[in-house]
Amino acid sequence: MYQKSIVHYMTKVCVDVLFYVGIICCALVPFSSSWLVRYFYITDEMVLFMKVILLASGISGVYILWQLKVIFRTLMEGNPFIHANVTCLRKIAVACLVISLIYVLKLIVLPSISTVVIVAIFSVVCLLCLTLKDLFKQSIYYKDENDLTV
Repeated sequence: MYQKSIVHYMTKVCVDVLFYVGIICCALVPFSSSWLVRYFYITDEMVLFMKVILLASGISGVYILWQLKVIFRTLMEGNPFIHANVTCLRKIAVACLVISLIYVLKLIVLPSISTVVIVAIFSVVCLLCLTLKDLFKQSIYYKDENDLTV
């Protein structure tokens, strides 16, 4: 039978904390004008653009964390190989693709090395989630087939 470990609980706590911190950060983005100008040397003309970029990517990040919370819920129940997790992984892949596209737009308007790294990372994570989605789908098929033979 499946055993829950301390690592599962700690990871779940980390995802929960990041989810709520992400919501707070997204809520604070509209009030970040002076912070963006002072610490990141963003010109006053680019502040609105950066706020839109940060808010859009922040909402996508919070959405990814929400989907991870759903996956962890099924993991803690002891049955992670269900169709709902396949759907969650597909949604995470789409959200990662959205973040990549947001930062491609930022790369065109305001290029930097870190933006290239963000685009590369989220593109790879998108592909990883699509691969995991297919892996989960195949394992569900095998599990269902095994359940029918027993």
